[in-house]
Amino acid sequence: MWSWIKRIFLLALCLALLASAGLGWYALSPVTLRTDPADFSIRPGSSLRSATRQMVESGVELTPWQFTLFGRLLGKAGTIKAGSYEVGRGITPLALLHKLTAGEVTQTEIVFVEGCTFRQMRSALDADAEVRHDSTALSDAEIMVRIGAVGRNPEGLFFPDTYLFGKGASDLDILKRAYKAMDRQLKAAWEKRAPELPYRDPYDALIMASVIEKETGQATDRALIAGVFVNRLRIGMMLQTDPSVIYGLGEKFDGNLRKKHLLADTPHNTYTRSGLPPTPIAMPGQAALDAALNPAKTPALYFVARGDGSSEFSRTLAEHERAVAKYQRRGAR
Repeated sequence: MWSWIKRIFLLALCLALLASAGLGWYALSPVTLRTDPADFSIRPGSSLRSATRQMVESGVELTPWQFTLFGRLLGKAGTIKAGSYEVGRGITPLALLHKLTAGEVTQTEIVFVEGCTFRQMRSALDADAEVRHDSTALSDAEIMVRIGAVGRNPEGLFFPDTYLFGKGASDLDILKRAYKAMDRQLKAAWEKRAPELPYRDPYDALIMASVIEKETGQATDRALIAGVFVNRLRIGMMLQTDPSVIYGLGEKFDGNLRKKHLLADTPHNTYTRSGLPPTPIAMPGQAALDAALNPAKTPALYFVARGDGSSEFSRTLAEHERAVAKYQRRGAR
């Protein structure tokens, strides 16, 4: 009896060793790829079996049942992450399984530029082939609901920056990240604001920052431009900023701002309405936020573009008119 037990035990041990050796050989043997590198995407909700089929269809030459069994033996079958992946020649099943369960997706990026509008931001997302376009058929209001900002006007609420994302990421997820980033940046800037600014709340500061963003041609002038507009708000003087008028014209604007446009009343026409526009007119960057909340102390109430990107600042209307005559009437404030 003991002899048979020993034999069975030794046989089981040998089989276990063989199985372990086979598993180790499989785990560390390079996978054949039809292209190098091989790109593939794993759809959300995919099981390990389904993910393996998707890899095979994309040129990763696995035997589906073997890789699926391998993943189950290691307890990884339920931890596959969706996304786009890239693998190179020499990758092993073990390394491939780790990549899938760790979510080591390939990264790409999209850049949202300071001064762009929400409409331009949406166009950039729609044109990006690496993004999953979940927002295309949604209105602006529906997008704001999806990202947790119900009832808010989207203009200016997204922080311009470079955003890295895995290929196939939802455009709604990218928008949500940019929205949260602006919320953080605005709150931080508000906490460090200069005293006695003529803003009711951070949203007013955001509106002002968007105007400063569009008006600034040279970075060194940004804080002075902010100072001019803050001075005007303090004394009840109209802002008279062309970019706000242009924003109010929307798609009607043909690139040539005329006197009739300055006289045509819209909610964003700061020549016909006092105070700040009702919403931001673009995405302000960090520098514009900082300038709006810490403007330069200046007696100036006017500025005019010199034609080289910089501005000439004046305290009085008479000084301003001389500056306009010297430089150019277009761009005068």
